[in-house]
Amino acid sequence: MTAILIGILSGLLIIISFVLLKQFDKKMIYALVLAGIGFLYVGFVWTHLESLIINSIQAVAFVLLAYYGIKKNSYILAAGYLLHGCWDIAYGFFRDPGLIPPHYDLFCSSLDFTICIYIIIFRAWFGTKKVIA
Repeated sequence: MTAILIGILSGLLIIISFVLLKQFDKKMIYALVLAGIGFLYVGFVWTHLESLIINSIQAVAFVLLAYYGIKKNSYILAAGYLLHGCWDIAYGFFRDPGLIPPHYDLFCSSLDFTICIYIIIFRAWFGTKKVIA
């Protein structure tokens, strides 16, 4: 439960930080975060070749989602965060969960879902491509 709470609070801290820092391109910031979080798994599993390959593929997939989220629309970014949260939860079912830090799945998925919900709500409210602020 603590990992989930810290994940939600971290997500809210990220959101509030970039709402206050108005000079940043919000869509670009959230895309960069999405692109980076996939590579955390690569760093966790680099000692296990099979997991390294699988996690490298997922990391590149999230970079592509981030790229198309910038180019096309914010819903692709939201989908990327949703999918990454699902990846966090499902990871332990088909890969060795001992390769990632304890409770990382709960922390990261709750952070991902928080940002996903924020993007969806603000994309819908403003209805423009320049949203996420």
